Formats: sequence, structure tokens, C-alpha cells
Amino acid sequence: MKHVVKQDVSLQEHTSATTKDLRLWYTRPAAGWNEALPIGNGRLGAMVFGTPGLEKVQLNEDSIWYGGPGRAANPRSQPYLAEIRTLLKEGKQAEAEYLARMAMTASPKYEQPYQPLGDLMIKFLDQEGPAEDYERQLDLEQAVVDVRYRHKGVQYRRSYFASEPDGVMVIRMTADQPGQLTLAVNLMRRPLDYGCRADPSGAIVMDGECGTDGVRFSAAFRAVIKGGRQRVIGDYLSIEGADAVTLLLAAHSTFRVKQPAEICLEQLERAAAKPFETLLKRHIDEYASRFGHFAIDLTPDGDPLAALPTDQRLLRLQNALGHESGEGNRNDLLPNEADIEDPGLAALYVQYGRYLLISCSRPGTLAANLQGIWNDSYTPPWESKYTININVQMNYWPAEVLHLSDCHEPLFDLIDRMRANGRATAREMYGCRGFTAHHNTNLWAETRPEGILMTCTVWPMGAAWLCLHLWEHYRFGGDPAFLAERAYPAIKEAALFLLDYMIEEDGFRVTGPSVSPENRFLLPDGGSGSLCIGPAMDSQIALTLLSACLEASAIIGEEDQAFLGELRETIERIPRPAVGKHGQIMEWLRDDEEADPGHRHISQLFALHPGELIDVRRTPELAAAAERTLARRLAAGGGHTGWSRAWIVNFYARLGKGEEAYGHLMMLFAVSTYPNLLDCHPPFQIDGNFGGAAGAAEMLLQSHAGEIRLLPALPKAWRSGRVEGLRARGGYTVGLSWSKGALDEVTIRSSKAGLCRLWSPVPLELAVSGHLEAGVSGNKSNDDPSGFEYVITLAAGESCGIRARKG
Repeated sequence: MKHVVKQDVSLQEHTSATTKDLRLWYTRPAAGWNEALPIGNGRLGAMVFGTPGLEKVQLNEDSIWYGGPGRAANPRSQPYLAEIRTLLKEGKQAEAEYLARMAMTASPKYEQPYQPLGDLMIKFLDQEGPAEDYERQLDLEQAVVDVRYRHKGVQYRRSYFASEPDGVMVIRMTADQPGQLTLAVNLMRRPLDYGCRADPSGAIVMDGECGTDGVRFSAAFRAVIKGGRQRVIGDYLSIEGADAVTLLLAAHSTFRVKQPAEICLEQLERAAAKPFETLLKRHIDEYASRFGHFAIDLTPDGDPLAALPTDQRLLRLQNALGHESGEGNRNDLLPNEADIEDPGLAALYVQYGRYLLISCSRPGTLAANLQGIWNDSYTPPWESKYTININVQMNYWPAEVLHLSDCHEPLFDLIDRMRANGRATAREMYGCRGFTAHHNTNLWAETRPEGILMTCTVWPMGAAWLCLHLWEHYRFGGDPAFLAERAYPAIKEAALFLLDYMIEEDGFRVTGPSVSPENRFLLPDGGSGSLCIGPAMDSQIALTLLSACLEASAIIGEEDQAFLGELRETIERIPRPAVGKHGQIMEWLRDDEEADPGHRHISQLFALHPGELIDVRRTPELAAAAERTLARRLAAGGGHTGWSRAWIVNFYARLGKGEEAYGHLMMLFAVSTYPNLLDCHPPFQIDGNFGGAAGAAEMLLQSHAGEIRLLPALPKAWRSGRVEGLRARGGYTVGLSWSKGALDEVTIRSSKAGLCRLWSPVPLELAVSGHLEAGVSGNKSNDDPSGFEYVITLAAGESCGIRARKG
């Protein structure tokens, strides 16, 4: 009779505690990287393939960037600035761009890439051939990947997670029969492999460097086994006849520590001294403390599609749309026309976005780059940098509203590190005060122009846009110390640059030379250009930042009256969004035609989202022009990248167009999402995940216009549901429930005293802390006849219960 090994108690608890709907799951191993499952502790990341015979775990550490901190600039650019402006004003487009290509680009031209740490390879003895009863899943509630299968009558199980408390990646392997685990483990980094060495502790160590002036790094792993034996053979760790195995892996670079190998070995030693059950519990408890603040349910009566593996749910959408993921654009058929719905997948996608942000950006780590922390290429697309003309900003759109404000901190750290470089760039290139940055930065917080393409290189607005994230964090949280000590100093410096950089044009104060990111306009002679004076997005960012600076100055008590006078005078003279000859929002100061009417960037609608200058209730004429802008872009093939489609979801949500927002969210799933639910630009780029999750939140709650809007863009497909833990500007936490397409109940908790303004599509009954008379007023909305406005007085820490009025 066969002896059966009992499953780990901790893993049994893990399985029973998991909500099976809140998971990604599959019935086969990953066939490629875009099917592998991501894990991460913010700093250390991995992609899990789950292959039975030969497992590859692709590894990343957030500071593994090639090259050193040699900040590049072009100190000779300043003497040519006036000449370039003159050429642009005289209509000499080619001459201006010819000169700018030489005078306003840096050396070296391009920043260097974020790179993989390497691969952890696990070769199992006698597990080749097909596996039975195979299942692979990522549990979003506990941040654990599980792989289970049966081979030759033995049930195998592996669990993978990246622990923040212990700083290591953990792989637990078990079998239901004794002595069945025989495996060889090694590290490699092809093609930049420096080899591995054995440490007396029993660990295997891999050292490397990212160029002669770049960081040095180390990765190390060791095993804790039950039964059997382990030994080092060459640079492999051989485990033979074990009942259970716990692999531990650590990695560090000289970006943070002087002796990375030493730190790795110390972490491994401490982790190896803890039972696996303790490692798992510490990981789950820490992760749940972040993930557990928010919940969403769009299938309150049960998810009829939960029994489908995740890749099959995506395939269902693709089949209904007649489309395969990653093939490009389809605007001729939206999901509402195809009679398909999958609200459960939408809820899962939102929570997956939160999981990804927790896993790649948390206090003490670097900011999420174009691929978060997950990258398998030594020459990744766009170097996997921080592209700051929308992409990195989009990474952080869900941070505040989806209750992950701490995950915003790495972006603030990046801004802090950029300020010194940005002051030098502002001074040397432009002769300006303050700090600036262009459209890319990297590990070393560079701020110079990056690249040689005129469509994007000369765009000194990166710092201004990034600093608006500091302002948004304050607007959501209301921490006066954060505003005074961290946000305002950076915002003021970005404002100082704009005050100096902006020039006179047609009675306005505008930027220039600059671009509308990555797009081109047509010239009267049939040519096209990018470099210009006063692109609309620049004016919108400048107006938003300077207005925020002025508001913040009043809160913190700014005493520099000369500076405040400059702010007020410039704010009055910045051009506002304007409507062009096609009824669209103009992209440039002149009403130029786009060279690419279906361009992926829709920069002139910054004023709609994430900005607030265009609002469906406050500026209905501009909102109509924004809708016309979207229609023109889409008719010409727009929305063909994942992140662009995600931005369109947010645009339509702000316009109160629930069906359109939902349709594009479904298109994001069907057209621009890989089987592992990562965003397909193509190729993989993580901004679409975060933009899509934020867009779903915007459909349920908005707070950008001085009021909280309840269910402002609810689609018919989300007939009933509930959400808890949404955050609103002003220091509010909101819960909502609805049924049959109509709001039922709302709860609002205030972190500070004040007036709370609400907009609702239905009349409400309000009860504040159990009583009805606490400063409540309500009226039919003057701005929007279809809704109702309310004002509630709340004390700090007070909760408000709200019901839809019956009858």
C-alpha cells in the first residue's frame, strides 16, 4: 500500500480561504512569456511558466538598468533657442526642425535599457511527457501562483510568491507520495552570463554587472528540504528524493547596497530559518493589508463564466468580435453590437490592475516603468524606460481612486531624484529657473531630451505633468504636511520653469518650441511638422499646474508675492481649450489638420482626462467638442494600442457615456490583452492595465469637479453590483451598491470635516451617522437636468449612509 504524504497545512488553508472567482487560472502551462503569470514584491519580480518537466522562472530586480548615471545634456542649445522660435513664427518649419535636431538633442541620444536579472531553471527528473489534471492559477487575494498536476500517479504541487516582509522569492514544491521530488536548480543570464559560484552556506550565487559604469548585482538561491538530500554539483543545486522543497531566492544591486551578494546571503539565511508556513503567512498578511481595502462585485448573483479558464474567457470575447488578440484595431464592431457581456471579467481585471500595482510599486521600491518590473529582453521595446508623456502617468491613475495611495510613493521618489538634474537642464538648455524634464527618464532620473525624433524629443513638459500627481495625492488625502514638505516645493519649481519658458504669441502666454506628443500637423505646402509654438496639451498642463500651485500656495502660506503675481498674470493669459472647424478640440494653437487623424495620442483631450478643464456638466459645449474629437480619431483608426484604448475608456467615462466606455473596455480585453491579462500595446506594456482599471473606476465614481458623482457612466451590462473602498478627492472613502441599473445605497466616510457635494442620477434620502438633519440639502441639478445635487456637512471620521428615494 502506498504511503500518502499529507499536504502542508498552510497550503490547505490557503486553498480553502481563496475565493475561486478572484483568480486567473488555466488548464495548461504557459506556452510563452505572454501566458506566464507575474509575481512581485515591488522590487523583485518573476514570471512563472508552470512547466512540469523543465520550469523557467524569469527574474527581474527593479534596479537592473544598463549603464551609469552619466547625465547627458546639450549646453550649446540655449544660444539657438531664440533662432528656432523665430523660424517657427516665420513659418520656416523645415529649417526650425533641422536646427532643433542638432541644437536641442543630447549626447548620448538615447537612454539605456532596463534589463532582466536572469532565469531560474528547475529540471525535474522523470517528469517529461504529458501531465494530467493540470491547473495553474494566480490568486489575487493572496498573491500566490499555484501549479498542480498529476504525473505517473503522483500529485505534484508548486506555490510561488515574492515576499516583501522577507525580501525573497519563495517556491514551495510538494508531492502526495514520499521521495518523489528530484530536481536540479541553476541560475543563468544568457547572453550576458558571468557564471555562478557555490557559497559555503549551500547557496548558489550569480554575480553580474550592467556595463562598466552601471550597477553591479548578485542573485542567490538556496533550498530547505524535507526528506532526501541536497548537494552542489558544478553550479547546480541537486535535490534528490525529497518529500517537500522550499526554494528561496534573493537579489540586490549596488544601486541600494554596497555588497549585494552579502546582503542576498543574509536574507536567505534569515528566510531559511523560518518555517514555510511562517513565510507564507507573513507574505499573505502584508499583501492583504494593501489589497484588502477595496472590493468590487459586478456579478452579485454569481458569475456564470467563472468556470471558464481565463484564456477561454478572452477567447470568447475575441470570437464574438471576430478578432484575435494583438492584431491591431477594430472600431467597426463594439461588444454591445455583438451581444456579449462579461462583467465578471471586468471586475477581475480591475483587481488584477491593483495586484500588479502592489506587485511592482510600493514604498521603498523604484517606480513602475513601461513594463512594471517584468521584462525578459536585454533590448526591450522603448528600453522599458519611464516614458513621461503619458505612459508612466497612466501607470499611477488607479493609485488614489482604487485605494492604493502608498503605491504612489515610488513615483514621488522619482520626482524628488529628478529635481537636481532638472534644475541643470532648465538652466543649461533654456536659461530658466526651476526644473524641467522631457519625455523620458530612467533609473538615474535623467531629464535631458531623449532621442532624435522631432515628434517627441523637444517636449519640456514631463516634470510639470508628473508634479500634478503630487497635487492629486494631496487632493485625495488632504495631508497638509505632505503638501508643504514634499508636494509644494516640487510643484513650485516646475511652475518657475514654465513662467520663464513661456513666451508671447498672439496675446497669449504659451510654450515653445514644443510638440503635441508624437503627432504631426499638415503644412499649407503639403508637408508636415511637429515642432511648434503653443500646442494645446502644453497649455492645458501649464494652466492646470500653475492653478494648482496658486491654490497650494494659499494653503501653505506662500509669502513670495512677486512669484504669486507672476502666477496670477500668467494663468489669465494661457489659452483655454478651443473648438476648431470640424467641431473638435484643437490640438495646436492654429486649427491645423492632423497628419495622422487616427493617432494613438489624443493629447488635446488632456483637458478632459486626467485634467478637468473640460467637463460634461460645467462646460457642455467643450464636452461636445471632445466627443467629436474622439469620434474623428476613432473613425480614422484610433485606439489601436492598449494604452490608447484605455485612455479612451477614461474619456468616455468623463463624458458620462457608459455604453461607449464599456464598449472600449471590452475592446481593450479582446484586442489588446494577452492570455495572462497583461496589456498588449503590442508588445507588452503595462500602462494599459492600469489605465483600464482606472477607467472602470471612473465609470462608477468621479470626484474631479468639486463634487462626488455617483455611477456617472454605468453601462447596461453592469446591471447590478457593489463596490467598496473607492476613494474620492476631499478625503472620502465611498461604497456603492446598485440593482437593475439604478443606485440603491451609498456609504461615504470622511477623513476631515467639511462640506461634501454629491451628484446622483436618482433622488436620494440621506442619513448622517443615523440622523437625517445634519446639514443636508438637495436639489434638482441646474447643470444637468437628469441628476440631483446634494450638500452634506460631515465631521472628521463621520460616515454617511445614503439610500435611493423610493416612489
